[in-house]
Amino acid sequence: MKAIVNISLKAGVLDSQGKAVHHALNSLNFDGVEDVRVAKQIILKLDTADKAQAMLDVTKMCEELLANTVIEDYEIELV
Repeated sequence: MKAIVNISLKAGVLDSQGKAVHHALNSLNFDGVEDVRVAKQIILKLDTADKAQAMLDVTKMCEELLANTVIEDYEIELV
């Protein structure tokens, strides 16, 4: 089983990397871009077929290591 974890800054947290990308896009004449938020994706290959346990394990991984839950949100997709 594979777990795909998407981690992004919470709404209201300044995304300086996103602002830099937005500024660069504007300087390249991509004027239709209103905002940019940069996120990260972590893909985990899991040795289990139990979706419920996998979700519990990956949630714990996010809470303890993968995401800074003070400023970041995360979404988990199991495939």
